[in-house]
Amino acid sequence: MKIAVLDAGTLGDDLDLSPLYELGETKEYMTTPVELMAERLNGAQVAVVNKIKMNRETLASADSLRLICVAATGYDNIDTEYCAEKGIAVCNVPAYSTDSVAQLTVSMALSLVTHLTEYREFVHSGEYSRSKAANRLVPVYHEISGLTWGVVGGGGIGTRVAEIAKVLGCRVLICRRKPETRFEAADIDTLCEQSDIISLHVPLSDETRHLINAERLDKMKKTAVLINVARGAVTDEEAVAEAIENGKLGGLGVDVYSVEPFSEDHPFYRLLARDNVCLTPHMAWGAFEARKRCLSVIAENIKTFFSGERKNRIV
Repeated sequence: MKIAVLDAGTLGDDLDLSPLYELGETKEYMTTPVELMAERLNGAQVAVVNKIKMNRETLASADSLRLICVAATGYDNIDTEYCAEKGIAVCNVPAYSTDSVAQLTVSMALSLVTHLTEYREFVHSGEYSRSKAANRLVPVYHEISGLTWGVVGGGGIGTRVAEIAKVLGCRVLICRRKPETRFEAADIDTLCEQSDIISLHVPLSDETRHLINAERLDKMKKTAVLINVARGAVTDEEAVAEAIENGKLGGLGVDVYSVEPFSEDHPFYRLLARDNVCLTPHMAWGAFEARKRCLSVIAENIKTFFSGERKNRIV
């Protein structure tokens, strides 16, 4: 068996890929540009990818390919219809990053609500020492236990965030497709109107694209904190940037973008110097423990597929 890991660099230099080497002849590439896809997939039965797009263009000559393993839960970078047409199976890795993503979500919320960046900068700049005052209480912050946290998406990550928010003393609203019994259910517009913190945990689809748009941003409290750890295009990024710039949104935490990495002409580039904005480089999923679990499941997906069984199959 030949396995091609096409963007190993996205998995981290500290991750031991030996579970894949034990399964067959494995070649790892830090990243793979489109023009090298055909060469690197030549003769490979398995491709392991994280962010690389697998579609009609990149798979056209991958005649030996039988399985694509996505090193992620989301698979919007895979043209599943074309894979089905070509007879290429696709497997993802569900639930491996629940704790990791929930941890970053809550970290962003606590930092933004507490204005931690501003307080840290006040001390680290030396201004605190020069002030001669023992303490500082500007900007004003509020206890999170008195706030309403709206969770959009009730899958594993959204549910974990809701559990943590409840433990912190928040009133929790949750917007999800399935019936909700553990938390207070709300439609998306009610959630936007009533929540002090809104975190997004939904896959990208035609239904969720620009779910948070200018109209829904207008419904939010001016002090609300919005956190997106789902997919960049779940929000209208230009509308979100304008809401921050115009004081219509209290804080913004984002780990995912419609273009990654985003360039200087991206709307969020205008927000880099703002204290009430926390932008991170799509790292929420990547705690070491989460990446190790992900690799373990990928190896298991490969073994299961070639034994003739179905596990974590998308196609």
